[in-house]
Amino acid sequence: MKHIILGNGPAGVVAAETLRRAAPGDDILLVGNEAAPPYSRMAIPYLLEGNIDESGTYLRKSADHFEQLCIRQRRGRAVAVNAEKRTVLFDDGHFEDYDRLLVATGSHPVRPPIPGIDLPEVQTCWTLDDARAIAQLAKPGSRVLQLGAGFIGCIIMEALVKRGVQLTVVEMGDRMVPRMMTPEAGTMIKRWVEKQGVRVVTKAGVERIENGEKSPLTVTLSTGEQLDCDLLIVAAGVAPNVAFLEGTPVHVAKGVLVDDTMQTSVPGIYAAGDVAEAPDLFSGRHLVAAIQPNAADQARVAALNMAGGVGKGAARMKGVLAINVLDSMGMISSSFGEWQGVADGDGVELADEANGRYISLQFDGDVLVGATSIGLTQHVGVLRGLIQGRTRLGAWKDRLLESPTRFVEAYLASQQVVR
Repeated sequence: MKHIILGNGPAGVVAAETLRRAAPGDDILLVGNEAAPPYSRMAIPYLLEGNIDESGTYLRKSADHFEQLCIRQRRGRAVAVNAEKRTVLFDDGHFEDYDRLLVATGSHPVRPPIPGIDLPEVQTCWTLDDARAIAQLAKPGSRVLQLGAGFIGCIIMEALVKRGVQLTVVEMGDRMVPRMMTPEAGTMIKRWVEKQGVRVVTKAGVERIENGEKSPLTVTLSTGEQLDCDLLIVAAGVAPNVAFLEGTPVHVAKGVLVDDTMQTSVPGIYAAGDVAEAPDLFSGRHLVAAIQPNAADQARVAALNMAGGVGKGAARMKGVLAINVLDSMGMISSSFGEWQGVADGDGVELADEANGRYISLQFDGDVLVGATSIGLTQHVGVLRGLIQGRTRLGAWKDRLLESPTRFVEAYLASQQVVR
């Protein structure tokens, strides 16, 4: 049996290795569209900080790792899939046939339709090529404007500050990381970042980017303010790479729709990672959970089923759990599940900004379905465990509404009940 894996990021690599273990004699082709070996985008901030070199971003350190596993590699970009003939067309005109296909093509940065967005001093921060360009422009004292204070924007802030730049962050939302943090938590992060010397402008966007008279760029904000800068980094979110599936019977919404076996609407075609839109743990609605641990879990399930798991023997995902863990220049924050709460649910919020602590718990009945925290790093995995396990808390729900920081006690009590 021949397997093609489109995408050699974390999902593609884990899937290829899982397939090799599950199907020792099968043909596996791993396809990536960059010149570098398979690498982790999440390591790029450490590269910009100078903590690692480019080889430190590689997912596997041995140069012959895939050769040793008899996993073939190819550089190319898929441009079309013929689901009936089971073939993939690549950008160089080459065709490959397959028995099983995994779409693990990940995402690409969104570049908003802003005049001047294509000027050379405007960069995204998504690839090793991007990192090289930023390193050339982000010199000590450089004036850098970052568009977006979401997850991607926040993970590169510290790297930029450590490079000695003068950083301004512009965010359209009313707080930092508005799609993963409650208003109070996002505002706490904003105030913390500002104390570290970063200027943060919320409720604002970029209207126009022009070549400056006294600087490479002059940027006009929606507030009317004009800023001179040497570099503008666009961190306005990402979108799944699905264009090559146009015209196929593979169902695509925001991402590629899959069931709990990670199979798409077309038998034999699977998807995993940032490109996959899978059922949520609680609601069952489909969502894209673009985090590396999720990509790895989905890849394992997809690979096991590609190797032959069907019916009752199929590997299944229990449901996607939204997980976000973020280090914003030393302030550690996290959110899990339905962190914004559910209809008719109960919630509690406790903030101690002076000590850098915050917690929000959200309940559906006596089940914890969502949580947000800042500064509670020692036992934060317990929150994930309670949510993912759909633990019925009974009397502990009321205790947590009174004292939300007692979640570790609640977890230990629930485990004793289970035993």
